[in-house]
Amino acid sequence: MRIADLLRSKGNWVATVRPESSITDLLAGLAEHSVGAMVVAGEDGIAGIVSERDVVRKLNDHGPALLKRPVSEIMTTVVATCTPRDSVDDLSVLMTQRRVRHVPVVEGGRLVGIVSIGDVVKSRMEELEATQQQLAAYIAQG
Repeated sequence: MRIADLLRSKGNWVATVRPESSITDLLAGLAEHSVGAMVVAGEDGIAGIVSERDVVRKLNDHGPALLKRPVSEIMTTVVATCTPRDSVDDLSVLMTQRRVRHVPVVEGGRLVGIVSIGDVVKSRMEELEATQQQLAAYIAQG
């Protein structure tokens, strides 16, 4: 299965935040959209990515004053990305190697979606269920 197939079923909407937005605004966006990470959209495209985990770790280091600071201070700037043509299997390897749970999908320098580890697991489970049904039908035929 390709990333494009996955995006067709889940949609390609992506929650984004600006680098100058406060971390409080970021948290409000994460809660509003029920997502675990947001792509940081800069003037020239993807400037970074920031997750709930990033916020929690930085809050532990800097305390509540961090909430007023800009997202740019805690975002990950080296962002692992994929394309719609990549396979879900290749993406799962990338996620494992880079230890990331959210990967923006980019085509022609443009953000066209995002895939989470949950999306990858759901896709794999659907593939396994389809295989199980095919095997059961084959066995039932004799």
